[in-house]
Amino acid sequence: MSFTLEQFLEMPVEQAAALVRAGGPKVAVFPINGTRRWFALEHAAAAQASSDPMAAYMDIAQRRHIELYRLFFDHGVDTLLTPVYGAELLSRGDEYVHRVQREGLARLADHAEFLEFYDGYQVRVRFYGDYRKRFYGTPYEPLTDLFDEVTRRTRTYERARLFFGVFASDATEAVAEASAAFYREQARVPTRRELIESYYGEYVEPVSFFLGFDKLSAFDYPLLATGEEDLYFTVAPSPYLTERQLREILYDHLYTRRAPEPDYAELGREAWGWMKSFYGANSERTLGVGTLKDGIWYPLFPVERPGERGQ
Repeated sequence: MSFTLEQFLEMPVEQAAALVRAGGPKVAVFPINGTRRWFALEHAAAAQASSDPMAAYMDIAQRRHIELYRLFFDHGVDTLLTPVYGAELLSRGDEYVHRVQREGLARLADHAEFLEFYDGYQVRVRFYGDYRKRFYGTPYEPLTDLFDEVTRRTRTYERARLFFGVFASDATEAVAEASAAFYREQARVPTRRELIESYYGEYVEPVSFFLGFDKLSAFDYPLLATGEEDLYFTVAPSPYLTERQLREILYDHLYTRRAPEPDYAELGREAWGWMKSFYGANSERTLGVGTLKDGIWYPLFPVERPGERGQ
């Protein structure tokens, strides 16, 4: 590494993206969570001025989604998995579930703004998860045709890939069914690659990094976890993500976490002293511990560096 974080932050986008691509394909998982909080905090006036606040929410949220997808692709991330709908949302109010499930998910496949983005950025779109089973025989079944249509529309695009996860928390049954069908046809068990192709519609490389928000948990990217993906979590809701913030994450992923383990025998007294002071100051602190305020979970900031006052 011949440059600092500050130099990486100041690079033109094209140069930073080239460095990201130089290390091979980058697969990121980015569930965009906390959108309703962000909307309520930043766009309350739009909601109040609208005769249909839910429609205003979906309009503004979809534009922010597209801006965030562009941000990742502009910076050299070629494959983005974004879980957009899970079973946990069914526990929310009926209006929210009905409109987000019917209108919100449909927008991903047929809204002019999304289609313009896919075409302009040459983004190949796919949907993964158990949505076919979940929607079968329900009023939402037509969504599967919309998903299939946008998949066909974008199938030749090569610049980037965008996978939307819908009911993608557990692939156990899907993998079992695919394995059984494969064995009946081929008289052998499928390889890992073949299972991934069956589940996602094409091969997807192992996940490079996961970027979440709120409680520290990674989810909804079945078959792609290796234990080597880097995990990051924003303090503010996902729509607040900035270019600088993403660049800090990319720099950490590319360089800071890739640094080789030092030879302990070559560490000097000062290095050992700093390490001891750091662990001593933080020996009872745990990343991921939070507190509740007004029913919302907020992370504590536990790390104290030697010579600095703790947060």
